[in-house]
Amino acid sequence: MTPRPLVPTLTAALFLTTALSASGQDAPRDAIVLDDITLTANREPVELSRSGSSVSVLTENDLQGRAGQPLSRSLTRLPGVTLRQQGPLGTTGFLEVRGAPGRYVPVVIDGIEVSDATAPTPAYDIGGQITAGIGRVELLRGAQSALYGSRAIAGVLTLESLRPTEDGLRHHFGIEAGSYDTLTASYGATLRRDGTDLAFQVSHVRTDGFSALDENNGNFEEDGYEATRLSFYSAHRLDNGVTIGFNGFWEDSTADFDDFSDVAGTPGDDYSENESYGLRGFARFSTGAVDHDIALTRYRISRDSYYNGFPVSYAGTRTRLSWQGAADLAPGVRAVFGADTEKEKAEGNGDARLTGVFVETTTALSDDMDITTSLRRDDHSRFGGFTSGRVAAVYRADNDLLFRGALGNGFRAPSLYQLFDPFYGTATLEPEESRTYELGVEKQWGDSHLRATAFWLKTDNLIGFDDNGTPSDWNDDLYNQVPGIARRRGVEIDGRYAFGAGHALTASYSFIDNQTDVPDWARAPERVLNLGAETTFATGTTAGIDLQHVAGRAAGLDDFTTVDLLVSHSVRGNATAYLRLENVLDEDYQWVSGYGTAGRAVYAGLRASF
Repeated sequence: MTPRPLVPTLTAALFLTTALSASGQDAPRDAIVLDDITLTANREPVELSRSGSSVSVLTENDLQGRAGQPLSRSLTRLPGVTLRQQGPLGTTGFLEVRGAPGRYVPVVIDGIEVSDATAPTPAYDIGGQITAGIGRVELLRGAQSALYGSRAIAGVLTLESLRPTEDGLRHHFGIEAGSYDTLTASYGATLRRDGTDLAFQVSHVRTDGFSALDENNGNFEEDGYEATRLSFYSAHRLDNGVTIGFNGFWEDSTADFDDFSDVAGTPGDDYSENESYGLRGFARFSTGAVDHDIALTRYRISRDSYYNGFPVSYAGTRTRLSWQGAADLAPGVRAVFGADTEKEKAEGNGDARLTGVFVETTTALSDDMDITTSLRRDDHSRFGGFTSGRVAAVYRADNDLLFRGALGNGFRAPSLYQLFDPFYGTATLEPEESRTYELGVEKQWGDSHLRATAFWLKTDNLIGFDDNGTPSDWNDDLYNQVPGIARRRGVEIDGRYAFGAGHALTASYSFIDNQTDVPDWARAPERVLNLGAETTFATGTTAGIDLQHVAGRAAGLDDFTTVDLLVSHSVRGNATAYLRLENVLDEDYQWVSGYGTAGRAVYAGLRASF
């Protein structure tokens, strides 16, 4: 694919952001609310306007009317995000950020890291994650190992379940039904009273689905999915100022799938049974000038996959203990420091421990500029140590014009499977290493904004499957450090223009220059465009349309365009009915070669809070 220069694209974006209507320049800055806070860009929550990192936030309002929809559908509308999913809801799916495969994007749910420790390349399988039960999403882009350790090469995705937002007891109910005999239901309750926060939620989804292998190739059996998820949260502030809490989740699912060996006319009886849980206990307190945060987390996943009746079982755990302290060193200077230790274990493939220490300082160089520096040292029980660093800065040229820049490095430790599998493991593997740089600009006016970010990413010392020069002989195949360097450069642009009462236009565009010959790095599409419009009628009915165009694809995959519609109407003060149409144009397309996607689909739902 012919490389394209970044300078003209970024120059145009910079021109647009600085040439927007001057009418908004004198408007006062909005009051800081939770939507204006990033929980992940630094070691402590910080205002988005004081962060030098590229962050996207989806709130509960952004996700309304999408309860039974795969969460990945909302995420792929964010700049720089694409998907690799092998069929309908419940089949294997991984997010790619800035063209990097899913194993370079750790996923944290309610403070618990959920990458699958048993997989050859640990990552979070998002293919069965629906939107119901998710209250907040944050995507932090760029190398973040200085904050989050191993695997944080392309970014970090953080999901948060239902939380109390107001005093008293609140109930939340939702039900949705539609195409492919899909039914989704959820119930949640929150309580905030006398220094105590409580939340509980349960959701269930069942669908007949469609053939994972593309029906256009003669595959017509249904690949269904059924899952139940429970989550809870509790926190209590004691009279002495100490906050203690406990949260967790449990999920059980059964999913049909088609593996690569299935062909038209075969039984298509492959399926998997997955069960996972996560637990987290935490405490926050202060001693003198130092604020402390201690947490212990435990994640376990078990997977039983049946290939044409032949069972294969996997089970793994991740246990993590962390301590973090924070203190003001001087006016405008704050330091965060701490340590953590994590043990991963996979049945049949041993275990490994990763221990790290870190320090981060945030300095207000002036009223208009903040700079954050982070340094972390990790020690792996198998390959030794790695030092990662990060610098991020933001300059507020005006109340509504921001310039951001960040640079850092990262690493990905070899997985337990890659190290210790009796057939394919190599115990001497070294970590993969990466470097990233990014430069961005943001223009704000009222409820509108336009952002542009240019980025560069390089990853080397890659781990891959090595056939030892004998492709016809599998007996000598193993994981190894493989030749090649994965390079990425690109531009991400996103914006929102609000006008009138309840009307807005949205857009995002990603351009990725795939400068690599590494196979699984070369699959990202070159261009992704998302366009949206939303409006509110005098009757209170809201309507929205989303268009996505994906182009410049690898592996001979065709470009495609999809259109989705969402209409909602308040039927009572606390209840809303909605209708969602997906793939209105009935586009035939594939995210992964040979695997199908949904045709035109219709879903209707009702949600209520009281």
